[in-house]
Amino acid sequence: MVEFALIVLIALTLIFGIIEASLALYAYSFVSYGARCGARYAMVHGSNSSSPATASTVQAYVESLAFPLDTSSMTVTTTWSPDNSPGSTVTVAVTYVFKPLADLLLTSNITMSSTAQAVISN
Repeated sequence: MVEFALIVLIALTLIFGIIEASLALYAYSFVSYGARCGARYAMVHGSNSSSPATASTVQAYVESLAFPLDTSSMTVTTTWSPDNSPGSTVTVAVTYVFKPLADLLLTSNITMSSTAQAVISN
């Protein structure tokens, strides 16, 4: 009985650690993906588009892609250089604060960020 309790404790700790690491890896992957998709969205929705992109529409688009993640922990920053016209550059930065479910292996929040840049085509 004692041996079983020790083995179950170690096995469950290992399993939940793998789940936690997988969630962190998914969040890290999404931050990069969200920045690229946001830059692509802003690139094709330039000032000549029928629906020009704004910082709030880019943020709403990226947050709509973040299905299982907590969007209140995510910030999306969009900047245009010099403006939203074709030939200009758009930069989208996504930052996400990963909060671990349990404090088994990760005892503090992890801040993940990624930036993508594109030239506006429309």
